[in-house]
Amino acid sequence: MSTSVSPDLRRIWRGVRAPLAIVVLIFAAGALLLLDRGDQTYGVLEPGSYEPGGAHALVKLLQDQGVDVRTAHTAAEAGDALGKDATLLVTEPDLVPRERLDALRERAADVVLVTPGPATLEESLPLVSAVGESEVGTLGPRCTVAAAVAAGDVTLGGIGYSSPGARSCYPGEDGGGTLLQLAGPGGTTTLLGAAAPLTNGRLADEGNAALGLHLLGAHPKLVWYLPSTTDPALDGGRKSIFTLIPDGWYYGAAQALIAVALLALWRARRLGPVVTEPLPIVVRAAETAEGRARLYRRAKAAGHAGETLREAARTRLRTTLGLPRDADAQALVAAVSARTGRQGNDVGAVLFGPPVPDDPALVRLAGELDRVEREVGRT
Repeated sequence: MSTSVSPDLRRIWRGVRAPLAIVVLIFAAGALLLLDRGDQTYGVLEPGSYEPGGAHALVKLLQDQGVDVRTAHTAAEAGDALGKDATLLVTEPDLVPRERLDALRERAADVVLVTPGPATLEESLPLVSAVGESEVGTLGPRCTVAAAVAAGDVTLGGIGYSSPGARSCYPGEDGGGTLLQLAGPGGTTTLLGAAAPLTNGRLADEGNAALGLHLLGAHPKLVWYLPSTTDPALDGGRKSIFTLIPDGWYYGAAQALIAVALLALWRARRLGPVVTEPLPIVVRAAETAEGRARLYRRAKAAGHAGETLREAARTRLRTTLGLPRDADAQALVAAVSARTGRQGNDVGAVLFGPPVPDDPALVRLAGELDRVEREVGRT
């Protein structure tokens, strides 16, 4: 009779239930986040967003005035929707490469760029320069741009711009206009230093709504372009990370590799060739028995350890009693009972009893087996 030490279903479940619970909690949290988001968008100046930074309120006002507002998330969508009867609004012009932005500007009647940065100014508007930044607050127009005059005081600030021959409005602390309008051959290009007057949270303040309606509602159609880094058409404007690494880093890495290779060769030469050496393979029997005992205890295999002790005792008793190796249980029990005078039932319980349930029972079994062997050896 033997006891299996293979893990059963209960033991497997105890081992995997904690990691499984963690995985389930992670998936549940992700699902709740996705459900909570719904179909709303939360980006700055998103036409469908009701958040303070969104622009749903302005889009609704424009549509009520009869303006056909079309949202574009890719350069291709913006180009298809544009025409000489359309105003183009670009919420993040710095994400659009110069060639794409210039092509879109040529197809639109008027263009409004929100917070263009140094990249856009240098490549597409070389005559425009940024003149510091100021806090967003209430500013007066101080210019003759029709949209600014009609709106009066608005909530503006942010980046200030200046350019020869351009009309500058709402000057900031550094003197640059936070609204700058450039005249072109086909229409105007307006630069806004901040997105505040177009957002849901600020649209009702001052003359922000009037400014947005005049800038974006001058033509029957408005193309609301929200550039995205996921737009495949903008791949050409992206730079590989390797182009951002200075040349000196490559030379330094090459020198480090050469140094490591030379160090490896030097150490290999010092160590000499690989040689074989006979190792001792004899392990003391006591160490082997102790190691197996630790393994049995760690696996909580008291039943298996007890059966191992019984089998070893039965083998030694057959040899001592002169019985063949394949002697059955009945013959062995009868021989031991005749030699020691013990009852057959007692001998059978010790040598062929049920598996021991725990470590204390295993210790008692070891003592009983040792006692039987000593009694057989004395007679």
